Formats: sequence, structure tokens, C-alpha cells
Amino acid sequence: MAYRYLFCDSDILLDLLLKRDPFYYYVQALLIESEKQDLILNTSALAIANVNYILCKEIGAPEARKKIRNLTRIIKILPFESSAVELAIDSRFLDLEDAFQYFIAKKNDCDIILTRNIKDYKQATIPVLTADQFLRTL
Repeated sequence: MAYRYLFCDSDILLDLLLKRDPFYYYVQALLIESEKQDLILNTSALAIANVNYILCKEIGAPEARKKIRNLTRIIKILPFESSAVELAIDSRFLDLEDAFQYFIAKKNDCDIILTRNIKDYKQATIPVLTADQFLRTL
């Protein structure tokens, strides 16, 4: 199956922005492939807020803001709406934040969710892969 609309969760974004070894290299390759193959990278406003919080603790607010600004140039930010909250609360997902991400991705017709925590998306009805696994499908 050809995936075009990719949803990147917080872990994928943090791997990129904090250059977490060895995951950074897979996300970097993902960015290169997304340009070559016209793939649309998406994330949620919630993921951006979560990433900002962690970045501020790790590298400070001014540098976090720069990285977030650069990120928004290469990834589409999907809204975090109340419908995602309602669906997540009523779902069988164990982790509410992952449920939010899933329902945001699903509402916005993403073909796949990219994460490092596949086990947290057991209830998902759309494919969930790591960046490494996704790259092997291309």
C-alpha cells in the first residue's frame, strides 16, 4: 500500500529535534524521502505543545522556539479539536494522549501513524509503524 499522508507523533519529532541516536537518522531519511516522493508530513497541535515542553526543559525556551519554527516549515500542524477528546475518552486506548493523536490522525485522513511506541496504538485501525519500518516499505 502506498502511504502519502503521514502522521508523526511526539517521539518522532523529538528524535529529529534532539538528534536522538540512532532514531534521528531514520527520521532524517524520512524527511529526505518525503521530499523525493511527495509525502505529506503531519502532526498535531498537541504534539507541538508536548514537544515544546520537553525542548524547553532540554535546551531552553529560546532554542526550543527556533526549532519549533523550523519544524513548522516542513510539517503540517493539524488541529486538536474537542471531538478528538471525546473519542479518546470513550476509546479503549490505555494512554489518553496517544488516543488523542490517533483520533486527530484519523479525522484528518492520515494513512499511517509514525511513532516509536507501536504498542501504545494497539487499538488503531490505521497502520502504525516506526520510521525505520516505514522506510523499509518504500
